[in-house]
Amino acid sequence: MYRQDAYSTLQPDASFAPQTNKELPHLPIVRSSKTVVSANQSQGIFFGNSIMTLEIAIVLAILVVSLVLFISEKIRMDIVALLVLVTLAFTGLVTPTEALAGFSNPAVITVWAMFILSAGLTETGVAAIIGRQVLKLAGTQETRMIIVIMLTSGVLSAFMNNIGVAAFMLPVVISIARKTGVAPSRLLMPLAFGSLLGGLTTLIGTPPNLLISNGLKEAGYEPFGLFDFSPIGGAVMIAGVLFLAFGARFLLPERDPGANESETIDRQSLQSQYQLMERSFYLRLNEHSPLSGRTLADANLSQALGFQVIALQRNGSTLFSPGPDTMLEDGDRLFTQGNSDRLNELIGWRDLKPVESQGNQLTPEPGLSLIEAQVSDSADFAGKTIAELNFRQRFDLNVLVIYQAGETRHQNLARQLLNTGDRLLLQGSKDAVDAIKTNPFFDDCKSPSQSIIDRYQSAQRKLFEVEISDGSWLEGKALTDSRLGQTFDIQVIAIERKGEEILLPDPHMPLQVGDRLMLHSRPDKLDTIRGLQQLSIETMDEADRAILEAEDIELIEATLAPNSPIAGKTAADLDLRNRYGLQLLGILRAGKAIRYGLGDKTIEYGDTLLLMGPREKAELLQDDKDFLLLSQLPKMAKLPRNKPILASAIMAMVIIPVFVGWMPIALTAIAGATLMVLTKCLRMEEAYRSIEWKAVFLIAGMLPLGTAMQETGAATYLTQGLLSMVGNQGPWVVVASLYIITSLATTIIPTAALVVLMSPIAIQSAESLGISPYSAMMAIAMAASASFTSPISHPANILVMGPGGYRFNDYLKVGIPLAFVVFLTAMSVLPFLWPFE
Repeated sequence: MYRQDAYSTLQPDASFAPQTNKELPHLPIVRSSKTVVSANQSQGIFFGNSIMTLEIAIVLAILVVSLVLFISEKIRMDIVALLVLVTLAFTGLVTPTEALAGFSNPAVITVWAMFILSAGLTETGVAAIIGRQVLKLAGTQETRMIIVIMLTSGVLSAFMNNIGVAAFMLPVVISIARKTGVAPSRLLMPLAFGSLLGGLTTLIGTPPNLLISNGLKEAGYEPFGLFDFSPIGGAVMIAGVLFLAFGARFLLPERDPGANESETIDRQSLQSQYQLMERSFYLRLNEHSPLSGRTLADANLSQALGFQVIALQRNGSTLFSPGPDTMLEDGDRLFTQGNSDRLNELIGWRDLKPVESQGNQLTPEPGLSLIEAQVSDSADFAGKTIAELNFRQRFDLNVLVIYQAGETRHQNLARQLLNTGDRLLLQGSKDAVDAIKTNPFFDDCKSPSQSIIDRYQSAQRKLFEVEISDGSWLEGKALTDSRLGQTFDIQVIAIERKGEEILLPDPHMPLQVGDRLMLHSRPDKLDTIRGLQQLSIETMDEADRAILEAEDIELIEATLAPNSPIAGKTAADLDLRNRYGLQLLGILRAGKAIRYGLGDKTIEYGDTLLLMGPREKAELLQDDKDFLLLSQLPKMAKLPRNKPILASAIMAMVIIPVFVGWMPIALTAIAGATLMVLTKCLRMEEAYRSIEWKAVFLIAGMLPLGTAMQETGAATYLTQGLLSMVGNQGPWVVVASLYIITSLATTIIPTAALVVLMSPIAIQSAESLGISPYSAMMAIAMAASASFTSPISHPANILVMGPGGYRFNDYLKVGIPLAFVVFLTAMSVLPFLWPFE
């Protein structure tokens, strides 16, 4: 056993009585909460010198399944952890108290409390003050900038959450890059890696350190102290900083060549980075255009073709980010961004020659019939849209009208949700109509009354025909590719081809030259088609290309803040135009620019968003906690001047009692978090929001698995297997093997869960070899937090991916050599700082 003196140095102490298993470390004795089984009492599968019991087999099965779920990402990692907890409890491998103990575990409490403390330091402006000092110290020489940025983020990460450090330092580093002309990609990866290295230096620097210390305590050892990590963590951090500054920086990519202090050059840099002009063009409304007098939304440019109208020029003036209610006039020039394929599609619309038909509007062909049906309670499609169901293909019927909650719906039906009890007016062949009468998904099927028919006729839908001409872009395209239904709410009733009539054609049927399509649509939709056909497409000259350099607009870069609920939502869901008066121009993801179809794109962590709008609108976005603004330094919080001092004092009061051994870190962290709220350094809502609940539930859910591994003997079983392979090579090789296994696993397994799994194995390995468990556990801690080789191995890596324009391979090129340097440094100094014997 070991004891801890007032200076947090662990010393051997013979006064502690050895545990039962530690007296005979080489005997294959398995501890269980229910029974004690020795090798001569039970039959099982042998691994090394240990035997597999049924309990061990179940624990290992749970372990394997959880790892598969973590790697596949089919289920959220926090949900996986809760499933592990529930499974262990219901199988009796842990008691109910042990299953729930994770939520009151000191390590878990410290983790969420540190999130609040970090937020308090950020909200009071402490982070911004430090950021300004970094700007003064960084200079203009790249090596010096890397050293200053990494040391700053590292020192802060020793006492703050490293994700939070990377988040508030991100705009600072972007500003440094803009002012010095250095590519952000040369500085942002060092920022992320510096925050990870700094977390290695203290107990509270990163959750794995807390969990390692907790693992020692659970095993009956004295836990690590606040600064017990500092000697080896400091050595590793210095080695990592020097390696990146003088060696690995040559491996860093150089993207977004940056800008000097000229605003024009900076804008041109952003335009080049997002390739804004590559797929930009002007559309002009000619004289007597059918679109004149209609709103921009009615023109259907976005929905029909995925075009984004960035600006509207009229009579010598320019309106940026025109809203959907903006009225169009003859002669308007629309500065538009879109896919060239969609541009061809627009040209293809010109080949359609609409001719209004005088036939019966509901049953224009003898083979068509009508039926009214109600969605039954047994329908398997309630809550889905017509488009999601592929209703026409599934039932061979057109949906003409939906009667829902007392309302009649006859427009944009493809996006309409169907609910139980909805009544539908359907059109199709006699066979399809007869089939629906016996379909269990529909009730009360009957021929429509005259009043129903009159309601449909009052919707002013008309029957007309279009012909596919020679050379049309639509030739060979399927009906679904024509986007007739999705875009203009047009239903294809029949196709006349070479004298043969195809009734309700299959949506995947390719169109041919000479096809005459019989369509149902409203006249205004027909006018929209005619208006699109008459648009003039203009190429841009140099003056046109300078439109985004106007003085009254601003190009703004932003990324999602950690824990932002926006992640996973589409750009359309964000409604940036109405919420902030800003227009989304592009998304930078993994080094690639996305410029069209933005409304349907899901916003992910690590994405960088390019926004355009009036300069004053940036402040609205700047005040939103869901975003981090990259285009300028965050403004200081509007708080009294004493708040930064007060927040810093609270943080000091958290650390000092732990350092001198008065109180455990969990209690001082809770006290500090409470004081942050009581002193109004942080609002309670901000405190709750700052906590990364996913990490909290992940740790609390996985801790019972560590308990089960120890109590059932699964940890002993795995340890004996490891020692049977490398045990004869000596303590250094065993500890190094544990380090390598942990380091490799960080690329696919959440670090918190990994530490919970590796801790009992490390302790059992040390006990079996008769060496200090502190050496093995310290190695696990260093390996778990050195997550450099993948963007997904740590949130800080994801955070800088978009702003830096990084690709997955960039992390491999820089991260693998850095991980090797950290390994060599840690394993070189470990025997001296934490002797094996």
